[in-house]
Amino acid sequence: MIKPCSYTNFGKIIDATQANGFTIQKLKMSRFTKETVAQFYGEHIGKPFFPDLEAFVTSDVVIGMELVGEGAIKGWRQFIGPTNTQTAKAEAPHSIRAIYGTDATKNAVHGSDALESSARERSFFFGGSATARPMKTTAVLDNCSLCIIKPHIIRDGLLGQVID
Repeated sequence: MIKPCSYTNFGKIIDATQANGFTIQKLKMSRFTKETVAQFYGEHIGKPFFPDLEAFVTSDVVIGMELVGEGAIKGWRQFIGPTNTQTAKAEAPHSIRAIYGTDATKNAVHGSDALESSARERSFFFGGSATARPMKTTAVLDNCSLCIIKPHIIRDGLLGQVID
């Protein structure tokens, strides 16, 4: 999962993910609520850092990704680096968390730690089990714009010219 602090870098993170041999099977942009945070991070409820985690992950959109491949869980964990960004910068300076994270909470991405948590987290985002109802796509994109460059603009050499 790509966390809210990395919203502006999610394209770079997705590109790096694919360039490093991971196949993205599914991808979904959503927004956590207090209820869905409690479901996703239930094992952390009651811990001193949970209120900050809850406030952070509900602050903006997240990108849920299902990665497939041989050894994907272990490989992803290696690729993203240590949980604490400062540790990642020292021990794995080319990792996603070292590059895009800022601290232990705003560490750019989440990675399942085992097959069981991966199955639960995939069901959380995408459904698939008889009892799981996937998180709704609730992202609202109101702080961005879209630019489409049509192929004929590049072909005809018009790129860079102002067109009314």
